[in-house]
Amino acid sequence: MIALAILLPWLSLMIGGHFFRGILCLALQITIVGWIPASVWAVLVVNADRRDQQYRQMLRILHGR
Repeated sequence: MIALAILLPWLSLMIGGHFFRGILCLALQITIVGWIPASVWAVLVVNADRRDQQYRQMLRILHGR
């Protein structure tokens, strides 16, 4: 998913369920200068989503579900 976030940042955000962010990222990515900030933004969002998923899983394990 990180590779997708670097190559096609808007698509990685859309797949992750962040539709409005994906549209904004696509608008930013259209400019060549905006590609790098869009990629960094997408990588940060993907990592945050992965971390949140790990936290939810850890809480489920701790609560015995």
